[in-house]
Amino acid sequence: MDLSVIVPLYNEEESITELTKWIADVMKKNNFSYEIIMVDDGSKDNSWNVIQKLADDNNNIHGIKLKRNYGKSAALHCGFQSAEGDVVITMDADLQDSPDEIPELYRMIKDEHYDLVSGWKQKRYDPISKTMPTKLFNAAARVASGIKLHDFNCGLKAYRKNVIKDIEVYGEMHRYIPVLAKQAGYTTIGEKVVIHRARKFGVSKFGINRFINGFLDLLSISFISRFSKKPMHFFGSLGTLLFLISLMAIVGIGVTKYFYLKSGHPAPLITSTPYFYIALTGMILGTQLFLAGFLAELISRSASNRNDYVIDKKI
Repeated sequence: MDLSVIVPLYNEEESITELTKWIADVMKKNNFSYEIIMVDDGSKDNSWNVIQKLADDNNNIHGIKLKRNYGKSAALHCGFQSAEGDVVITMDADLQDSPDEIPELYRMIKDEHYDLVSGWKQKRYDPISKTMPTKLFNAAARVASGIKLHDFNCGLKAYRKNVIKDIEVYGEMHRYIPVLAKQAGYTTIGEKVVIHRARKFGVSKFGINRFINGFLDLLSISFISRFSKKPMHFFGSLGTLLFLISLMAIVGIGVTKYFYLKSGHPAPLITSTPYFYIALTGMILGTQLFLAGFLAELISRSASNRNDYVIDKKI
């Protein structure tokens, strides 16, 4: 099979029929063998009934219904598990992503040998309250991940099949699938300018909290990517550095008092200066960080996935 098109959706009954017909027309025009996997993320409207009817009329359409609204990452994960196409396309169900982009995305994966191609909505039909935070978010993601993409959160992406089988999307990490792919060793990541269409039906399902959660997830995935297998390198180094700086501060306070006494001048009590307590607190925190790293290292070494690496080739 050439293509699997995965469409996660939540309360999109008005757009599903038009979208699937559009995708089917593109596939027929380009002679692609394909499947469309509609993942209903616990919709409260009539979305699932529409999917069932479409699946009855077209054998290339399949549906997955989640028991409740788990989020886009969970929907994509279920779709990835079911996908059988050599190239996997993800797109949103709100008709803001154009299926006409699919042939070129497919060509970039097949002919230009990209592992992943991410869409870039260079011209967006969104209010500034949404576009400005998005630009800040993408700039931070580029710096933290080292991946030069303009639009990490674009729902329109193309993947080589083995990429989506070797990564696990969880929580709200759908924004960082390129980062997860890079961690798994898939570093040939490209970008394509795609058309962003104005929303035709319904309203956006995302609020301002997605940007806050996005930055927190960015910090989380950046930390995990660097230190998940070696937590002692982070906690141990930070703890040791803090302990040594604090120890030198206390030694400095003691040496200062020694010179006061040796010169015959009245010396203040060591405990009368706030620097002593700051340094002592630093030593305690440094010790705790070191022990946290030590315990995390023990847990990491005993984890069942401590040698969970992706094998590229074997002869």
